[in-house]
Amino acid sequence: MPETTEAKQQEQVESPQQSESEQAVEEMAEAQSVEYPEAQDGETDGAGQNIDILLDMDIPITVAVGQTEIPVRRLLQLGPGSVLKLDKAVEAPVDLYLRDTKFATGEVVVVEGQFAVRIKNILGLNAQKEAKE
Repeated sequence: MPETTEAKQQEQVESPQQSESEQAVEEMAEAQSVEYPEAQDGETDGAGQNIDILLDMDIPITVAVGQTEIPVRRLLQLGPGSVLKLDKAVEAPVDLYLRDTKFATGEVVVVEGQFAVRIKNILGLNAQKEAKE
């Protein structure tokens, strides 16, 4: 037994870096646990109490009728009266976006002389993920 103790002491003298890392491990082992108080039922921090404020906020919705790609040279040649042909047929549904996320499809209609969109389908969470990909 004394030989192994001497060998360990010699290793510590020969490699001081190892002893420093061992000290760091020992310091981590001395960490104390903390006890947290239990939250009571019905106790809130106020974050959920003002949801009514959000219900009256306006949010921008984008309706995508279609898209096309043209060379920059052609884009610079466009002027009043130019026509861009889009990739969707007239009867094809339009896509509705909330920020960059597609959330519904619909059809373009006219209401009191203005364009409007009649929502046909609201996409579920899985469909929204697929549309982003």
